[in-house]
Amino acid sequence: MRAEGECFIDKSENTDIINLKDGEVMSNDKLAEQSMDFAVQIINLVKQLKEQRESIISNQIGRSGTSIGANIRESKYAHGTADFISKMQIALKEANETGYWLELLYKTNYISAEQYNFLEAKCKSLRAMLVSSINTAKANQK
Repeated sequence: MRAEGECFIDKSENTDIINLKDGEVMSNDKLAEQSMDFAVQIINLVKQLKEQRESIISNQIGRSGTSIGANIRESKYAHGTADFISKMQIALKEANETGYWLELLYKTNYISAEQYNFLEAKCKSLRAMLVSSINTAKANQK
């Protein structure tokens, strides 16, 4: 029996369900959907940056910001729990890198405070969901 608020993954119906603290439930599909939406926003940012003739950071953030969702999607067909955790950890690292590029773009006046705050909040949300998923998978691996 699980303690109240304990996280777990239910793979019984081919969709991962992650039970978070306080009974909140999130499916891995929600994480995939949010990471896809974020990738679209990053691609639009890259287009904006290229119009400003910025190419160094735009290439970096384009790679890291779209890699998050790609690794989350790969995790759906992981070869086991260790592979799942590995893919999710890579996605987390990419999300952390994306946060760095966003901050650098803001501090160099390529994006406004409003745009930075919006994108950083989305990125932070993805990082929190990834950490939760990784911790849950690690706990279930024991």
